Amino acid sequence: MTRPLRLLLIDDSLVDRQLAEEVFAEYGGLCTVTTCASGAAALEHLGEARTTLPDVILLDINMPGMNGFEVLAALKAHPRLAQIPVVMLTTSSHESDVTRAYTLHASSYLVKSVNFRDFVTQIESFLEFWRTARLTTWPEMIAR
Repeated sequence: MTRPLRLLLIDDSLVDRQLAEEVFAEYGGLCTVTTCASGAAALEHLGEARTTLPDVILLDINMPGMNGFEVLAALKAHPRLAQIPVVMLTTSSHESDVTRAYTLHASSYLVKSVNFRDFVTQIESFLEFWRTARLTTWPEMIAR
């Protein structure tokens, strides 16, 4: 049996983090979720030697302090973290945001649905894709 998909959600909104945790909890055997309320907290968490790297990061754009683009740039500039796929999970559908995310090497861009059922469908599709697309030896294959 394949181990659960490890996710890191970076979002400053407590409500959005709780909603995502509730939705992902429905798939408890398929994934584990760690959340961080800011980009700085996430980078600190990922920088700790004892932290097991996630299979994929879900990253909001509009956050105080470090916005999602700044976090993405920091992740991609870090030798140990650069290979982690980052999915922008945001309410912004602005073309300039999408372009900037891909320019900074985001793996995907997902506009959060405001409808709960549609959001659940998005999460189901996200999980199905990343469960089958990931390397099961990640992150163990990356030298620390």
